[in-house]
Amino acid sequence: MKPHSIEFRQKIIEVPEKESLSIRKLAQRFCVAKSFIQKLLKQYKETGDIQPQPQGGSPEPKLKGEQLIDLVEIIETHNDATLEELCNLLEEKVQVRVSLPTMGRLTQKLNYSVKKNSLRCRKRK
Repeated sequence: MKPHSIEFRQKIIEVPEKESLSIRKLAQRFCVAKSFIQKLLKQYKETGDIQPQPQGGSPEPKLKGEQLIDLVEIIETHNDATLEELCNLLEEKVQVRVSLPTMGRLTQKLNYSVKKNSLRCRKRK
C-alpha cells in the first residue's frame, strides 16, 4: 500500500488547528485509521515533518560476497554433504552460523542440488 500524499497529510494536520475535533472524529472524517492520525500528529509535534516514514524491507543477508564464494567452494568440494553438514562446514570456515532453512534457500539461490547420495543409490550403480 502506498503512503498517503503530503497534501493529504497537510490537510489532516490543519484541521485540528482550525476545529477542535477528536482523533476518532478526524479518522472518520478522512476515512483513515485512528492510529494513522495519532502517528501523524505525534510525528508532526516531535519533528515538524509530515513525510512518510520508510516502509518495510527485508533483513540484511547473513552471508556477504566473499562468504558466498566460500559457500560455493564448500558445496563443490563436499558435493555429497547434507544441509546440516554444509551449515557446520560453513561455520568452521567463515564463523557464521546459518540455519538449515537458510542453507536450503542459499543452495537454491545458487542453483545447487544438495541431495545426499544414499548407500542404496551407490550400490545400484
